[in-house]
Amino acid sequence: MADTAEVATAAGSKDPSVGLKAVRSMRVLVERLEALQVQNAREQGWTWEQIAQLLGVTRQAVHKKYASGRGPLRRKD
Repeated sequence: MADTAEVATAAGSKDPSVGLKAVRSMRVLVERLEALQVQNAREQGWTWEQIAQLLGVTRQAVHKKYASGRGPLRRKD
């Protein structure tokens, strides 16, 4: 599912196969957007604590997810 409006509509479908596929697509999108914004914040000098507070998670959780080199922000050599 490529179009955001289509995905949002599909998420409310009575057909579970359509709805669940849409939910999966939205989850992937949210993960990518979160990773992008965490990267933006870190590049602007934000602390892990500042990022975590706005995401509603602990500093440890956001640090573990993005600072380990294995998460969505890992560098591709």
